[in-house]
Amino acid sequence: MLRWRFPRFASIPAALALCLALPLALTACGGPRMVPAPVVSPQSPSAGPQTPLSSPVAPVTAEPLGQPAAAGPVKVGLLVPMSGANAELGKAMLEAAQLALFTTGGDQLTLVPRDTAGTPEGAANAARQAIAEGAKLLLGPLLAAEVEAVKPVARDAKVNVIAFSTATQLAGGNVFLMGFLPRQEVAREVSFARERGFTRFAALAPNTQYGHLVGDALRDVAGTAGATARIEYFDARGSDLGPTIQRLLTSGSSPAAVGPPGAPPPASAAAGAGFDALLLPEGGAQLKQIAHQLQQAGLDTARVRLLGSGLWDDPAIAGEPALYGGWFAASPPEPRREFESRFQATYGRPPPRLASLAFDSAALAAVLAKSGGPEPFSQEAILNPSGFTGVDGLFRFTQEGLVQRGLAVLEVQPQGNVVVSPAPTNFRDFAS
Repeated sequence: MLRWRFPRFASIPAALALCLALPLALTACGGPRMVPAPVVSPQSPSAGPQTPLSSPVAPVTAEPLGQPAAAGPVKVGLLVPMSGANAELGKAMLEAAQLALFTTGGDQLTLVPRDTAGTPEGAANAARQAIAEGAKLLLGPLLAAEVEAVKPVARDAKVNVIAFSTATQLAGGNVFLMGFLPRQEVAREVSFARERGFTRFAALAPNTQYGHLVGDALRDVAGTAGATARIEYFDARGSDLGPTIQRLLTSGSSPAAVGPPGAPPPASAAAGAGFDALLLPEGGAQLKQIAHQLQQAGLDTARVRLLGSGLWDDPAIAGEPALYGGWFAASPPEPRREFESRFQATYGRPPPRLASLAFDSAALAAVLAKSGGPEPFSQEAILNPSGFTGVDGLFRFTQEGLVQRGLAVLEVQPQGNVVVSPAPTNFRDFAS
């Protein structure tokens, strides 16, 4: 298994911060090279760490794949929106990728960032430019339509793509998806709930593509696990969820009691057509509003376990009283806290949630480049069955091009989110 880690309690040394501030002169600093974009140049961090270390700390341990070292740096394209509606996210993803290369000592890799402008045409052009510069691997793009446009360009050039999308229909062939997949989150928390005796699931989901994706996943996963599931969809554009909530709570009997946390549902829960676990695939202010409306309508979260999606993995809703006791599946929190701390210290602001995808993708590319060989980014290398460990935890890619992640289960508590089921540390006996 290949790993990259931050040194605990360490910050980037002053000399390294200077290198980050001068992205076009990275070769002189002994770090990874970067080919400037023709229109939008890479952004530099706004500030270095407040208390730099006196000397660098080696951050990486890696188990090589048994190939000879590469003769020199190889080029990797980074396709992110540095203009358009998602420009701020794209900038943060570029910065996260830069940070990954410095953290992993990626001197065998030259990063080639190109602006997709957040459009299919822009993404296809960005891919062509990066490939023309000699890129042997593409990281990104972000949106499904962009990935669809890039896929044939990369296929014709025989270049693999590690995209940040969750559009599973685009995976396969030369495209690997790095994005967080809702189905895996649902499978992890339903499995955990089943271990604790929950057998009847329900979901209150938005009537959107994402909501239906989660709802379908719940039906499939619950059915496979010998449980039942029913879904109520609400208009994501409307503000009055009252009728939908009433329909959810009064369809059949009232929600049945499940007993104390961790205990299987009592015999009385088997009667009627209620549910003992309710999935709420929403986030932010909308999630808080729904949780409060459910309480006002009579749902007792001491009796019915709330379940979340990846949208619950948000500091803005950690410790929300209406969600106390709720479970959700997410990446193990500690490695990501270290990443967020490092990003904050380097760039003077917290990273957006998706920035970690760019970090792990760039770190993966750097580790594969170090492993050497004539084709360090071959499908065989990317499909290493032992997987990789990044700031979002354990992951590997399947033959279908989908990412498999080792997820933890967290519980919302007054002091914040607490891990109640740790993420796996390897893929032995792994169940997706």
